[in-house]
Amino acid sequence: MLTEAQKQQYDRVGAIVVPDVLSPAEVAELRAVTDGFVERARQVTRHDAIYDLEDSHTPEQPRVRRIKAPHLHHEAYGRLVRHPGIVGVLQALWGPDIRFDTAKLNLKSAGFGAAVEWHQDWAFYPHTNDDLAAVGVMMDDMALENGPLLIIPGSHKDPVVYDHHGEDGCFCGAMDPGKKEVDYARAVPLTGKAGSITIHHVRAVHGSAPNTSDRDRRLLLFQFRAADAWPLLGFPEGIEAYDRLMVAGQPTLSPRLAPVPVRLPLPPASKQGSIYENQKGLKNRFFAAAAE
Repeated sequence: MLTEAQKQQYDRVGAIVVPDVLSPAEVAELRAVTDGFVERARQVTRHDAIYDLEDSHTPEQPRVRRIKAPHLHHEAYGRLVRHPGIVGVLQALWGPDIRFDTAKLNLKSAGFGAAVEWHQDWAFYPHTNDDLAAVGVMMDDMALENGPLLIIPGSHKDPVVYDHHGEDGCFCGAMDPGKKEVDYARAVPLTGKAGSITIHHVRAVHGSAPNTSDRDRRLLLFQFRAADAWPLLGFPEGIEAYDRLMVAGQPTLSPRLAPVPVRLPLPPASKQGSIYENQKGLKNRFFAAAAE
């Protein structure tokens, strides 16, 4: 559960770190399973349904940037979807009814892990209300030098959805720091010990710098939403599949409508980009924005 001070901090900042949610044994299992995925990536030469690779990836030096939907590929990840410590934190913020969305494992290996450009998760999947958050499970100790999440405090309360479209008008999934829509110099890091979790609001502007340290930084991210938050772009798999994503409480057929800003992630880009290398050509501009 959360203290009242933690709830107030989440409301004010748009993010919090909760220590000691996972046990040392749980963290050790996640590390071992992840090491196995990286080892098997030696056989992979390009991005596929499981792996996103660093540009410098080779069979001799496997370098994995992301494991996609890890909860579908190993039970050690899948069990965390219903971890009582994680679900309990979300219930303290939103109430009893919690629905899962999806997961990803972002890896920043020592010395070369890539930056993630500034963005709002809300730009990718607007809902009828904004009781949505990403929960990050720290598999390693996180300090400023190994590329932790950086959050712009209070940006989750900004009255707009910032522009994530390219010059061609297509959705590219990242903000242009050159527009100076927010004060990037105000960014605060979400640091902590392995076994801690981060929670950041779906509308919070965030990104992360490269890992310049000699330590890995692996963050397992789970996306959750209140059960009465419904995706504006629909759920093509159908209501039965949608209700199977419930992890606590009861589903509802009555979406809660809130006066939240929305900008649809349309039209899609002709070529799928990413928040690492996007179609605005923002790669390597992360530090310039954060330093201003």
